[in-house]
Amino acid sequence: MEKYKVLFVCVHNSARSQVAETFLNSLGSDNFIAESAGLEPGKMNPNVVAVMKEKGFDLTNKATQSVFELHQQNKQYDVVITVCDGSERCPVFPGKTKRVAWTFPDPSSFSGPQEEILELTRVVRDQIEWQVNDFIKQASDRNFWL
Repeated sequence: MEKYKVLFVCVHNSARSQVAETFLNSLGSDNFIAESAGLEPGKMNPNVVAVMKEKGFDLTNKATQSVFELHQQNKQYDVVITVCDGSERCPVFPGKTKRVAWTFPDPSSFSGPQEEILELTRVVRDQIEWQVNDFIKQASDRNFWL
């Protein structure tokens, strides 16, 4: 069986989309291949790297990438999932694809003491993990793809 190709998109590709990509590639590896990209790729958020390490994933050397570069490479996806917070200008990936929007706060916007920032980042990480698990269940229903 050919795997479904999924693209997670956000603004910087430094936090939420990377977390979603990592979880889907781990939890849904039998049926999915995930990538992530951003409108303005930045550097990996060190707080995200720290909280993902707590779950056993090392994103230390993970690179960010541009949604435009993927488009220029003529990459095609079965589904494109945006993971912005609703107030951001989240990119649209062109082409014939199923589009899904998930809303999560941006960990780069968190402020305060370091432990509070890490705790808020853990909450987002866990919300994304739950959403990825739910997506895997939904995608197993043929009606999802209609």
